[in-house]
Amino acid sequence: MTRFRTIQQIIPSHATSDGDGVKIRRVHGFDNPGFSPFLMIDELKSDDRKDYIGGFPPHPHRGIETLTYMMQGHFQHKDHMGNVGELRSGGAQWMAAGRGVIHSEMPIMEAGDLHGFQIWINQPARDKMTPAKYHDFQPETITELSPPQSGLIRLMSGALSVNGESLVGPLTQTGVPATVADWRSKLGQNVMLGMPEEHNMMLYVYRGEIKVAGESLKQGELALTSKGNAMEITAGLDSGVLVFIGEPINEPVVHYGPFVMNSAQEIQQAINDYNSGVFDNY
Repeated sequence: MTRFRTIQQIIPSHATSDGDGVKIRRVHGFDNPGFSPFLMIDELKSDDRKDYIGGFPPHPHRGIETLTYMMQGHFQHKDHMGNVGELRSGGAQWMAAGRGVIHSEMPIMEAGDLHGFQIWINQPARDKMTPAKYHDFQPETITELSPPQSGLIRLMSGALSVNGESLVGPLTQTGVPATVADWRSKLGQNVMLGMPEEHNMMLYVYRGEIKVAGESLKQGELALTSKGNAMEITAGLDSGVLVFIGEPINEPVVHYGPFVMNSAQEIQQAINDYNSGVFDNY
């Protein structure tokens, strides 16, 4: 039986900065069970190098995964494990911090423009103290589908049904199932998505406007949805939307800066470990 999802809550993104003054738009849900397993979505978008020239100097993480998706521009990653990667336009980078990683990130404009996202994904307690991992996915490895009258779907992570066709993205080793896709469409086009009924689902519109069951979602807005195994999305304008679907992690979330753990004691231990140089030895 088909159970269609609807929009339950709309959350506008807000302007902020991070790293060395990098200007971003952010939506976070550390305390919102409807986000899980996702924690935060940062949108980087600028045609002015001054907005991001300082990048994100070396900083630590523990207890999360990050997925960086660049639609326009490059993104350079370096970490204490010796990984160096430069992401090209259309590609994605994934890092699982586990017990600890120190890395730097530098966005690089291409053709006078920069547009991308960094998504934080929670790690279940069983993975928070495992060794860190890193992998990049250049644009030619991203799964793509262009159904008639349904625009373009790009699938970076997880699995998704698109108009009845099953797709799998290149990233499948997240701690819990987590799907991240990009749907680009023209006015009036629509798409039917299928997903596990009990997984959480969110939509973030980065361009234009979409409609779900008659309700509109505009640029810069994120929607949390009801439970269900299907969703029909229609483009109200020429649009772009990120789709997030994931298995909830039903565990406490304690967040302090770059660390996300399950208790205040674990956060304090992460701070102590970083300050004493333990992260450098992982």
